[in-house]
Amino acid sequence: MRRFSLLTALLLAVFLAPLKAEAPAPTLIQQAFDRMYDLDFAGAHRDLDGWQKLHPEDPLAPASHAAAFLYSEFARLGILESELFVDDTVFEARKKPTPDPQLKKLFESALSQSEDLAGRILAKNPSDTNAQFARVLAVGLRADYAALIEKRDFAAIRYTKQGRVLAEQLLKQKPDAYDAHLAVGIENYLSGIKPAPVRWILQMGGVRTDKQQGLRDLELTAAHPGLMAPFARLLLAVAALRDKDNAKACSLLNGLARQYPQNPLYRRELNRSHC
Repeated sequence: MRRFSLLTALLLAVFLAPLKAEAPAPTLIQQAFDRMYDLDFAGAHRDLDGWQKLHPEDPLAPASHAAAFLYSEFARLGILESELFVDDTVFEARKKPTPDPQLKKLFESALSQSEDLAGRILAKNPSDTNAQFARVLAVGLRADYAALIEKRDFAAIRYTKQGRVLAEQLLKQKPDAYDAHLAVGIENYLSGIKPAPVRWILQMGGVRTDKQQGLRDLELTAAHPGLMAPFARLLLAVAALRDKDNAKACSLLNGLARQYPQNPLYRRELNRSHC
């Protein structure tokens, strides 16, 4: 069960994938994600502040602030090195990082604000898909912090399962919410690559463990415009590396490196993979 923490970390690998807004008129939230994945966290917060002034009741804005806080902490701590995500031994040997307590307060405050706003909206309108997605994002961020910073593996599993359930509820309401497929795919893939006895234990706890279904969900997210499409493409590249499919991994990484030349992750991984 302890090794599951590495697999949860695959989700975190995507946090170095810069967002490329594919819509012709990106919102300030899309621009903020673009900045934060290009390591411009101050600019991301400025964009999100601008969006909140225009849409003070939008729960996605504080959830996105929380994402920017978390990603900046990952960058400061040097957590997101792709070799950790494909090498179980290296990952398990990593030291527990020392988080910034002030940043954690900001992170938790932003998540609480998002969850409160989403809860009020959904109490009046359970079909509000924006609020539903904000909840999915918030739970995913909690899973990430628990797994990569606090090393609380069981908590991360619990959050991952919760995120999948929320994502499935959103997809029933909005089948073309392709970003939500990421949360569904993450749980299936991360648990599906575990040894059979571990998969059985996870299944007993209600966790989904279908690796191939997980990959299909990731492909759906990767193939459609949205906030999470670049995330899904990097996850698929990591999955390909774990499966020794260097041709697919190199193709995905080359595309990301060309699209986002300011991010060093893709070029480093291309060099490691001898692409």
